[in-house]
Amino acid sequence: MFNFLLTPSQNALVGHLPDASIFLEGPAGTGKTTAGVARLLHQLEAWAPGEQTLLLLPQRTLAEPYLRALRQPEAPDGGTVSVLTVGGLAQRMIDLFWPVVGEAPGFARPDEPPVFLTLETAQYYMAHLARPLLDEEGLFDSVTIDRNRLYSQILDNLNKAAGVGFPVSEIGERLKSAWVGEPGQLRVYDDVQTCADRFRRFCLEHNLLDFSLQLEIFRLHLWPQPTCREYLTGTYQHLVYDNVEEDTPVAHDLIAEWLPYFNSALLIYDWDGGYRRFLGADPQSAYALKRLCTHPVDFQESLVTSPGVALLEAGMLQVLGGSDQGGGRGFERRVVTGDEEDESLADLRGTANLALDFEIQRYYPQMLDWVAEQIAWLVHNEGLPPDEIVILAPYLSDALRFALSQRLETLDIPARSHRPSRSLREEPTTECLLTLATLAHPQWGLLPSKFDVAYALMQALAEMDLVRAQLLTEIVFRTREGIPRLTSFDLIQPEVQERITYRLGERYEHLRLWLEAAAAQPAEFDHFLSRLFGEVLSQPGFGLHADFGAGEVAANLIESVQKFRWAAGDALAELGEPLGREYLLMVQEGVIAAQYMRSWQTQGQEAVLLAPAYTFLMSNRPVAVQFWLDVGSRGWSERLYQPLTHPYVLSREWELGRLWTDADEVETSQDALYRLVTGLLRRCRRGVYLGLSELGEQGYEQRGPLLQAFQRVLRWAQAPDQQRGG
Repeated sequence: MFNFLLTPSQNALVGHLPDASIFLEGPAGTGKTTAGVARLLHQLEAWAPGEQTLLLLPQRTLAEPYLRALRQPEAPDGGTVSVLTVGGLAQRMIDLFWPVVGEAPGFARPDEPPVFLTLETAQYYMAHLARPLLDEEGLFDSVTIDRNRLYSQILDNLNKAAGVGFPVSEIGERLKSAWVGEPGQLRVYDDVQTCADRFRRFCLEHNLLDFSLQLEIFRLHLWPQPTCREYLTGTYQHLVYDNVEEDTPVAHDLIAEWLPYFNSALLIYDWDGGYRRFLGADPQSAYALKRLCTHPVDFQESLVTSPGVALLEAGMLQVLGGSDQGGGRGFERRVVTGDEEDESLADLRGTANLALDFEIQRYYPQMLDWVAEQIAWLVHNEGLPPDEIVILAPYLSDALRFALSQRLETLDIPARSHRPSRSLREEPTTECLLTLATLAHPQWGLLPSKFDVAYALMQALAEMDLVRAQLLTEIVFRTREGIPRLTSFDLIQPEVQERITYRLGERYEHLRLWLEAAAAQPAEFDHFLSRLFGEVLSQPGFGLHADFGAGEVAANLIESVQKFRWAAGDALAELGEPLGREYLLMVQEGVIAAQYMRSWQTQGQEAVLLAPAYTFLMSNRPVAVQFWLDVGSRGWSERLYQPLTHPYVLSREWELGRLWTDADEVETSQDALYRLVTGLLRRCRRGVYLGLSELGEQGYEQRGPLLQAFQRVLRWAQAPDQQRGG
């Protein structure tokens, strides 16, 4: 049938009754998703047409195992499976039933089609509305964060309101009711409410649908409609819903009402999941779906971890407190005290078989050297594929990414990084493309700095170093009456041409003439960028040739511009504003990039992955070896500083009016660390390497809770029995 090596438990689930509603639960690494893929293929072949099957996930990237299986030549025919998130389902239904609901939510133009916003275009319109309030009326004057983060946090509040199911008008009041600090913060929450209200009114006036409005319309105005409900229940007869613990309460409400209409259903739940809590994930409401299913099934035997990793996990669980069957099941966690250590860590006595390796260095660069050397040994001496290695940190800064990438490149180790929350302007490829775009469109009136031009030339021309790029820029980059232009290489004095080299001069001239020709033939901005990358920068002799990482960034940028044109192109045309100019201004404000599927795809990428820990968890794949850096940092457990929002207060479990205290902060930090550690270890086959330095990246000594937990486990695993009273 299909090339799956399944355990007896997985085989039993695949062959389960075709009319069953199954709730499959267990810890990560027990083969739940593999069983889900196998059952999906089996039901498509045996009794469930593809066009009647809905594959639902909280995040599109989690569908990769299913999509990979469905793309195989031996996959059954019979229609295409719908692979959707609840947000995608809402958008599809609004687009289909717009004439039915256009007037109900209060849209000013119900007879005109809606415009669906991405994260980036939503930030653009939020900035358009909020910028005058910040500059002229002093909103958020006490908040010291970048404006792009400010805009994204306001939008995050709107999304949480829609995902939890409370009115947008209650955002500020809910945040204020839990605040116990300085009174000035209450005004900040009032400002948040002001911006949220204005954004919602603006969307209704212009038929703009951000994620929150799409979800709200679907929940309040479409799903209750008999026509829409009959269409959905008639179209989809079979459901596979994976990673339910990462979805929002509103999504769980929808499935709770919809479940009786499915002929078959498989819901898959990870114990101790909920890594997307900051985006509204609710494991408790997800677990409540179990009682609505007819056949509960649990997998408990790990198919990933080695005995050494399992022993390390057991020790960390006992130190951090809690059951290995946690998650939304209501099990209490408790932190093990010193008096209880002897008994709770008894299993570790007399053994040093933990799958853990480390070496304490004095300085941070020395620790990075050690990490790179260990990876080189694993790859070159032990034959471990690079894609079986990940380097994780609570935050992956530009400096850390660059330092590691350089060290690995020197040791002939391919590496790639993935940071979904990274803003568009922080990618060198983006900076290069957009700087060249300003030179090709002088009528926009945007003047790049000399450094930006030099940096763009260094990126664009192969073998161009920064010294020669700066020298060339000083000579050829000119501005006249506020208009930027590049002059010919042929006009440069011969001795300077020789310093730059004629080969680089030829490449520069080719680029300059291409930009001049493009300026004479105006085109849509995304078309211009596509041609610039395809016809020049990706060709031999230019900087992005055979650079697959740069190609991915360029593709994401072009897709971003295209969606921006779809969302804002008509409005900007009416105002006479060039779309490319507005897009560049938006990027300069630091707009956070939307999620692009190609950035999450790992198949065929033989490279070491550098990523934040939570990003790796949401890729939901095991690896052989994990390197954990900055183990002493509190970033492993502490929440990001978000002065305009609060993921726990804006949740369904939080009682309105209850104060958020330090005790709540400590408890949630412990819970987050517990979930993070268990999630990482359950996705590790062979072992963990700790990058330890006495002084952290900023030069300070660190003693965070994760480091303390490892110290307690290691004290028992490595010390002689007599030192532990054994």
